[in-house]
Amino acid sequence: MSGFDTLSPTPALSPRTRAVSLAQPLRHNAVRFADRDAVVQGERRITWAQLDALVDDLCADLHRRGVGRGDVVMVHSPNHVELIQVMYATWRIGAVFAPTNYRLTAHEVAGLADLCRPTALVCHVDYPEHAAAIAGEGSLTCGTWWIGAPDGQEGAISGIPSAGGAGDATSSTPEPVHLLPGDHAWYFFTSGTSGRPKAAVLTHDQMGFVVTNHLCDLMPGTTEEDAHLVVAPLSHGAGIHHATQVARAAKTVLPVSASMDTDELWSLVERERVTNMFTVPTILKALAEAPEVDRYDHSSLRYVIYAGAPMYMADRDRARQALGEVLVQYYGLGEVTGNITVLPPHLHGRPSPEGVEFGTCGYPRTGMEVSIQDEQGRALPTGEQGEICVAGPAVFAGYLNNDTANAEAFRDGWFRTGDLGMVDGEGFLYVTGRASDMFISGGSNIYPREIEEKLLTHPSVGECAVLGMPDARWGEVGVAVCVPANGGRVDEAELRAYLEPMMARYKVPKRFVVWEEMPKSGYGKIVKRAIRDLLVTRDGGAAS
Repeated sequence: MSGFDTLSPTPALSPRTRAVSLAQPLRHNAVRFADRDAVVQGERRITWAQLDALVDDLCADLHRRGVGRGDVVMVHSPNHVELIQVMYATWRIGAVFAPTNYRLTAHEVAGLADLCRPTALVCHVDYPEHAAAIAGEGSLTCGTWWIGAPDGQEGAISGIPSAGGAGDATSSTPEPVHLLPGDHAWYFFTSGTSGRPKAAVLTHDQMGFVVTNHLCDLMPGTTEEDAHLVVAPLSHGAGIHHATQVARAAKTVLPVSASMDTDELWSLVERERVTNMFTVPTILKALAEAPEVDRYDHSSLRYVIYAGAPMYMADRDRARQALGEVLVQYYGLGEVTGNITVLPPHLHGRPSPEGVEFGTCGYPRTGMEVSIQDEQGRALPTGEQGEICVAGPAVFAGYLNNDTANAEAFRDGWFRTGDLGMVDGEGFLYVTGRASDMFISGGSNIYPREIEEKLLTHPSVGECAVLGMPDARWGEVGVAVCVPANGGRVDEAELRAYLEPMMARYKVPKRFVVWEEMPKSGYGKIVKRAIRDLLVTRDGGAAS
């Protein structure tokens, strides 16, 4: 598979083919549910008709400055009403939405700009150094817009509806853009295990399948009566989840706090009668263990979806106890837009096969196929561990301008996830870890997740990560980094004695390190690459 040219991402027009824009559901909602709430943030309540008109206003401004079909609009901002406005305006004019994680450094976002070559930038006013770094790449031919700038300032994006209930009455409805299957909609930035940024190309038609699949498998029965709470950055999986909500006219609730305030989040669940939310395991753990979870009424919740990283069974069981049978797990990467497996609420208590120490992440999503393969690409039988590979309409179109990464990621039509796993006799998938996480100690393969699952059953361990570190005698040995639970203390001898009856001696970490907190990505995932770097920086990486 070859790379993609950002200057000409679209094939020649054909009257026989057409893709439906991801912005089209917003237009439908403005007609069918004009006066219902679309987005709520603090005291701001914006209806579907108002949001649709605000999107048209921004479309007109983007067109005026020369942004058109196939152009890349880079966005750097925390969650805001205006960010949603930008998302849909970009799609409505046929441009490509390229959102960054707002927690990245200016240097990092400059690298992403070099990768996707945006013609326009939308940036929050709190990040001028990021805007300058992106502009320094020399590709912003259509200029910069600002979220959070005072109304009337040049380039300000207004998320405030007019008194008439819509946007600027002088702007006209943009002409529909003829989109084709394969037209780029979203550049989904991912660093992978190498740390080098890549952009997964998500298209309008592929994303149309993803939205349908999410509604089918993750939250069946979603309607305009539902409401979802945004607790993760819209630049990543939460943005995909938001597009699914718009497809069914479900209300979006945005917190006001920039950081995660569990009191605010649970109060919003009660006040707005939130029915679903998308989280990652670290966020779900924090919400379920927060003291406010029993202070507010969360009986409206039907689906609390979590994905993005393995959730350890001990954390999952505590969340089930706190929230009830509302958990929905899915397994998937950005490159497959989350669409590999699903584990609905009623299957969260499903027992694992004999000898398997962790829970399943579910069965293949509707319309998708999963294959466990060896290093030569041969399918492995039930119960054998290999690389998880996937095929189906949710698989992305490839990495932008990266022939090498595409050649490594695809084999015989299968996308290679880089994750290790196995399936049981009923087709349920078990993710055993990242291939890159495995280490070899004294000639034996060791998979950290098995050790981490057991460590987290100890009451003094709140979070943990096990890594293989260099060792002169054994090649590599395990180092366990632990964060105490509830401000307690962790005793190395006690943990070692706890693990030894449960696993072979060679699997027990040689060293236990106690930290106050784990380094996490902007999306709340524990980052083992950063943990490894800290271990090397603090003590030279020695395992003893």
